[in-house]
Amino acid sequence: MHKQLQNKESSLRAILQSYGSLAISFSGGVDSSLLLDLTHEILGKNTLAITACMAALPARELEAARNFCAERTIRYIEVNFDEFAVAGFSQNPENRCYLCKHALLTTLLATAAEHGISALAEGSNLDDQNDYRPGKAAVEELGVVSPLEQAGFTKADIRTLSKERDLPTWNKPACACLATRLPYNTPLSKELLKRIDTAEQHLLDAGAKQVRVRVHESLARIELDAESIPLFLEPALREHITSQLTKLGFTPITLDLQGYQDK
Repeated sequence: MHKQLQNKESSLRAILQSYGSLAISFSGGVDSSLLLDLTHEILGKNTLAITACMAALPARELEAARNFCAERTIRYIEVNFDEFAVAGFSQNPENRCYLCKHALLTTLLATAAEHGISALAEGSNLDDQNDYRPGKAAVEELGVVSPLEQAGFTKADIRTLSKERDLPTWNKPACACLATRLPYNTPLSKELLKRIDTAEQHLLDAGAKQVRVRVHESLARIELDAESIPLFLEPALREHITSQLTKLGFTPITLDLQGYQDK
């Protein structure tokens, strides 16, 4: 391991050690998985992973979170969170992420407190500062801590250390809230998010490594990683996917030749 990353890991360990107990907002993704794994190693039974069951979380991510904690015997709980009960969320405004994140983190903080834990951590990293992330304001307002960011971890650092620790998430494709599949100010519904989740799962089951199904009214615009694009140009697979997505109510169905966009 590179010396600089060793120093970052040492800093992260010191930060985590400073908490007698810590709850982790756990999505099952690359960042929160590393954060949870290290926290559990350091704080043991004083670690609590909390995953929110919500319409905007892909079903595959919830299953991954459950498996990750079960395999490592990490104390894990799920809380039901209805983002559609948050005022303004379903209208999908540009500050949608802030509205949702503030309500979600408030719920997770309360859940942590019920289990005797006063501190809640989430998995933001240094690279996130370069993106438009209105939800970050909610993190800061509510006093939720971001140990990876605090220790100077980039996304590449997280993947490298995850691989060193033999975590199954080290090369896991990025995943984002399903609401990001629609343009701002396009109304959201649980039924629509479910259809998007199902459409993406069809593509993953067919061999795609990274996928987004962007929705514009009834049109589905498929973004794939560059390696997977040729696969879906094969007539038989193209017809199969077209059939599956048509059954979900998407038409027309297009393939974006620019490929996957990280957002």
